[in-house]
Amino acid sequence: MKTLRSGTVAVVGRPNAGKSTLVNALVGTKVAIVSDKPQTTRRNLLGIRNDDEGQIVFVDTPGLHKPLHRLNKSMVAEAQDALREEDVRLLVVDVTAPAGAGDRFVLELLKAAPAPRICVLNKVDLVPRKETLLPRLAALGAAGLFDAIVPVSALTGEGLDVLLEALRGHVPEGDALFPAGVVTTSDDATRIAETIREKFLERTREEIPYGLGVLVEEVRREAAKNLTVVRATIVVDRDGHKGIVVGAGGRLLKEAGTAARLDLEKSFGGKFFLDLVVAARPGWREDPRFLTTLTS
Repeated sequence: MKTLRSGTVAVVGRPNAGKSTLVNALVGTKVAIVSDKPQTTRRNLLGIRNDDEGQIVFVDTPGLHKPLHRLNKSMVAEAQDALREEDVRLLVVDVTAPAGAGDRFVLELLKAAPAPRICVLNKVDLVPRKETLLPRLAALGAAGLFDAIVPVSALTGEGLDVLLEALRGHVPEGDALFPAGVVTTSDDATRIAETIREKFLERTREEIPYGLGVLVEEVRREAAKNLTVVRATIVVDRDGHKGIVVGAGGRLLKEAGTAARLDLEKSFGGKFFLDLVVAARPGWREDPRFLTTLTS
């Protein structure tokens, strides 16, 4: 009888290293939103890979950075919790970004975390000459922290088979932690809020994405019409940002809402109707009571 392996992997790294893209690729379907904005992931999210070898539960964590708001502090705390608690620690490094103080900070956290530890050099598809990776590989190897260092491209899939073999060698033997077919534990309201937020992240710039949240007020199923009605508030932290998020003549709000609706219909099936409004709540990122009500 074949021995199955099942365990948890904390996926950590600096903001914008491509952690969520990597988790989606390893799970085989989209479970985490992605954007080109750092700090897109705000709380730990589980992505579950099921295959003939067993089950690997990837814990996609917020990027490790210097927190400036209560929201950011809670984000970094979640990532640090995952470093301590999961079976394997997987550090994702963006090879297109030069090494700096942020990398040294993350390596110190890894040093204090239990083994095993694996390092992924991500975005190798953007490196024309692979030999330029050798100094980075050597420096990470010299740290003496990692059981394996694997170059990959989460976008193209290059190296993912090698990474999976390395991970399987370190997750413990045992039965699946979640039922077969489950790919994430996020509830529907959270997945809806995250999808909506992703579409606004794609369409906004500068400081607006960091002060933008999505509060799902209601999710109502109308089975006879095969319709899901969602009422949600797009929260910004400055009055002056409301008009930018709505857009001229409501254009940005409509475009983001349409894109979210199409994604949700693809993910959940059936039809969706989104009733979206934009509201300013200055200082919401520092308000602990409000943060507990915010789905995203």
